[in-house]
Amino acid sequence: MTHTLIYPAHAVHNAAGHLQIDGCDVIDLVAEHGTPLMIYEEKTLRDQCRKFMQAFRDRTDDFEVVYASKAFCTLAVCRLVEQEGLSIDVSSGGEYHTALRAGFPTERMFYHGNNKTRWELEYALANGVGYVVVDSFSELDTLERMVADRGGVQKILLRITPGIEAHTHSYIQTGQLDSKFGFGLTEGHAAEAIRRGLEAPHLELAGLHAHIGSQIFELEGFRKAISILVDLVKEAHEAFGFECRYLNIGGGLGIRYTEEDTPVTIEEYVEGKVSGVRQEMARVGLPVPRVLVEPGRSIVAKAGVTAYTVGTIKEIPGIRTYVSVDGGMSDNLRPMLYDARYEAMIANRADAPADTVVTVAGKHCESGDVLVKNARIARPELGDILVMPATGAYCFGMASNYNGNPRPAVVMVKDGAVRTIVERETYDDLIAKQRPFQG
Repeated sequence: MTHTLIYPAHAVHNAAGHLQIDGCDVIDLVAEHGTPLMIYEEKTLRDQCRKFMQAFRDRTDDFEVVYASKAFCTLAVCRLVEQEGLSIDVSSGGEYHTALRAGFPTERMFYHGNNKTRWELEYALANGVGYVVVDSFSELDTLERMVADRGGVQKILLRITPGIEAHTHSYIQTGQLDSKFGFGLTEGHAAEAIRRGLEAPHLELAGLHAHIGSQIFELEGFRKAISILVDLVKEAHEAFGFECRYLNIGGGLGIRYTEEDTPVTIEEYVEGKVSGVRQEMARVGLPVPRVLVEPGRSIVAKAGVTAYTVGTIKEIPGIRTYVSVDGGMSDNLRPMLYDARYEAMIANRADAPADTVVTVAGKHCESGDVLVKNARIARPELGDILVMPATGAYCFGMASNYNGNPRPAVVMVKDGAVRTIVERETYDDLIAKQRPFQG
């Protein structure tokens, strides 16, 4: 089939002319589960995990691949990445709870967030967490008091904002100077955080963390961030005797959403980070710490596709043709949030020529509810099943009930078998927590 770069690894056109994913006909899946429907291929998920693990094993014995669960956090996926030997990062009480209920070992959890509530921290401390990634001075002080009250010692990393502006959309840049995240380098804030972390009797400062953004195609920003972090490590070593055992360089590896996208490979990404840390630590004459990365999108995005049913088709002569589907911004906010680009296909005529340019629109009461602009697909008809590939990351996690739309079902396929990993919400689910007015 065409478009193999952006679809799951085992996606083909079958004899019926339908899109088939690892032995499962998408049209059959839709007939059984309805639309919108999110479909994940298990083999692609596992393959992406294994590519990261093998790329590191080929280069170092001291590493940790930490799945960024915000990309897609469900019981099934947490369990899958744990089986593949990855650790996990969580950025809220809900993500922590999901990983915990999935049976994820707490010592392999990294707890992120720029504003962890006291309740969230209490929950994590009570049940166990490997590392809290501390994001501010107030959190550092609060965590020290909380751990002191409980007794014992909590391992921490400090999140550093290295002042690097990654080549990506401004909404998903996180490492620049003007950021809500972490300790900046100006006025010695990062060095002061290290000093206070070392002096806190109930905290064990194991290392540093930095994340400069997401969907990044160029390695230069990562190299600069590593150099800046290592300079900070040297400064803190000389000033306070800091021994950096963990250097977490975040995630950020981009993926193909369209055929024109050209991200670096997992191997190139890992090589850049491992060799970068080695070279920079050699430059300052200090031991090489454990290298950690936090891939999320690059593990789950390609594994997922979303299927919709085509409803209205509106042709505006000389302007455009709108093809409206039974989902949109309530199951994929990314195009509206930061102009994310996707491609599309008519799954029930997957082998038909893609000879029609359309704009794929959602069903919500917003003019901006547009999923794909200028998509080239087979000529659409009412009732067609339209699929969008590479929707495995940040779509279900950002899903909402806008306009009273239930969140979609999510299924996982392997070798012709299908299992539901998230049930479709019902209308009753929408109002289950509501109470009638008693006035």
